[in-house]
Amino acid sequence: MKTLIRILSTIVIAATAVLGFRWYQYVDNRQSPFDEVGIALNAMMPGRVRQWGCDRLKFTFGKGLPPRGCATSDGKEWK
Repeated sequence: MKTLIRILSTIVIAATAVLGFRWYQYVDNRQSPFDEVGIALNAMMPGRVRQWGCDRLKFTFGKGLPPRGCATSDGKEWK
């Protein structure tokens, strides 16, 4: 039983680290805010973390259209 818990814990920690790193790569990129995987990961983040990601994207790409999740209801303005 201990081994099973250890294996499951390791899998959860590894998945969290990989997905967290992939999300951070998305919000810190300099090429495009329209990466589908990054948008989906940002949408799954808790409120403050998602807002921080949107703020980072706005800092980098603020003159262009915002990606889904970082846009107002009309889709043309940053939140």
